[in-house]
Amino acid sequence: MRRIWVEGDERVDRTGVGTRSLFGETMRFSLKDDAIPLLTTKRVYWKTGLREMLWFLTGNTNIRPLVAQGVRIWTDWPLDRYRRETGAEIDAAEFEARILADDAFAATWGDLGPVYGHQWVNWPRYEAAGEGLFRRAPEGHNQISALITSLRNNPGSRRHIFTGWNVADLDRMALPPCHMTYQFHVRSDGGLSCMLFQRSCDLGLGFAFNVFEAALLTRMIAQQCDLHAHELVWTGGDVHLYLNHAELVEQQLSRVPEGAPKLRILNRPASIFDYKFDDFSVESYSPQAHIAAPVAV
Repeated sequence: MRRIWVEGDERVDRTGVGTRSLFGETMRFSLKDDAIPLLTTKRVYWKTGLREMLWFLTGNTNIRPLVAQGVRIWTDWPLDRYRRETGAEIDAAEFEARILADDAFAATWGDLGPVYGHQWVNWPRYEAAGEGLFRRAPEGHNQISALITSLRNNPGSRRHIFTGWNVADLDRMALPPCHMTYQFHVRSDGGLSCMLFQRSCDLGLGFAFNVFEAALLTRMIAQQCDLHAHELVWTGGDVHLYLNHAELVEQQLSRVPEGAPKLRILNRPASIFDYKFDDFSVESYSPQAHIAAPVAV
């Protein structure tokens, strides 16, 4: 964070807010002995990250089930679209209330398009329809199921990969995938490592959730494959701080990290898709105070 803020290239970005950024950065986090990468220099609402990851694995692309759980991290994008397309002056609380109360409204305005979860578990497939024509298959390709099968049956493979970057669907997504490609590696001692490539990283806000959720998913996959989590390797393309996050940056840099949080998985369900919120516990996490900052949409 300090290096980006001091040495980063100042650029105009999609949101118009402006950033300082570095390109091509890598960090490594040990996952041994239940370790989990959670920032301690500010509070990370890990329960929100857990709910989001479980939502991704359902393949759902509507914010309604998230809002019903009090998770509001995706609301800004459909709300922005609703305001632009209808001209209505509506705040987030009113918008979310309508999402929960009105099925038709939620279906029209709560959907994010074919974002992360859709690509992970329902990547579109097409089948021959005769006379040189093709139609969309009733079921898409479940990359997560295929990954689990591959890890179990061919652990030495170098093709343990899933991605959300479906070029045919990008223009229909509320936000193209930032944490876009995951690759897994099985050590000879049964250790499972994950390398996440993130094309765009908001280091001030999004990063803390991205690394927590990647480590969480690695732990879940390891359990399902009778492996143990070894390491998370995180690589960022454009790693940036927004210029309007000066207060966040200064507060963060003034604090000293401390503690060693642990993630416990309390139950092993039948499949990767059957985990529930209560199957997880974070222990020994005593973060410093939350630091608020605006999200650039």
